Amino acid sequence: MFTLNCKGRLMVIDKPIVMGIINTTPDSFYPGSRSANEKEVLMRAEKMLQDGATILDIGGQSTRPGSEQVGAEEELRRVLPAIESIAKRFPEAFISIDSFYSKVVKESIHAGAHIINDVSAGAIDEDLLPTVAALKAPYVLMHMKGHPQTMQLNPSYENVVTEVFDSLNFKMAELIKSGINDIIIDPGFGFGKTATHNFTLLKELQYFRQLNKPLMVGLSRKATVYKTLGIKAEEALNGTTVLHTMALLNGTNILRVHDVKEAMEAIKLVQKYSEA
Repeated sequence: MFTLNCKGRLMVIDKPIVMGIINTTPDSFYPGSRSANEKEVLMRAEKMLQDGATILDIGGQSTRPGSEQVGAEEELRRVLPAIESIAKRFPEAFISIDSFYSKVVKESIHAGAHIINDVSAGAIDEDLLPTVAALKAPYVLMHMKGHPQTMQLNPSYENVVTEVFDSLNFKMAELIKSGINDIIIDPGFGFGKTATHNFTLLKELQYFRQLNKPLMVGLSRKATVYKTLGIKAEEALNGTTVLHTMALLNGTNILRVHDVKEAMEAIKLVQKYSEA
């Protein structure tokens, strides 16, 4: 069991939970995740919460391979109205801000977000981690090799599992030393990794349990699913659910997903299987 302090509200993770993805970007890799206005954001948030999501992850910047990076001001313009609207309409929801900018993170937490989901491990904005420490908010520490613009240009590892683990372990020690203790670990599927790397990490996911922190997996509708199957992201729900099932059997605590209902069904079935 893990407990995260979210602005005085305790999130107890005693069984796997779901983080639902709500993108306010025009160019995220899966069109079905995009919400263009407040009405769409609230409709998506309501559906995800009804389907069982514990966390809603709000993103205003695409981090798909080769994506164009936008500045903090544009990202704030995209995410703040969404966070404010969700916090007001659904005060019971835990909200995550998906950003690597310190300014975006700070204003988002003040607007009602609880958790910081940073794909860069603090490498893009040097002020981010000190800001996280000052805010005392839970932090998703993710492994990424390179930057979104370049990360898929022939990524290579001698041993992807130990290299990703060692990088996360080293960074986690740095975070704890700086006063950041509520940490969620994300191996960073698809961020500077080939499909083979991703499948190896998924198979060896239990290895990351040694870090003794909640483990989050983000595989939903990614290229590892749709390129392996020779389909499009729009057709990758079934394949995603298969990989989610593997992740659950291998010890993940949080599934970051586009499709909450199906993820929750996978959780329920895996729980019954484990109890048999």
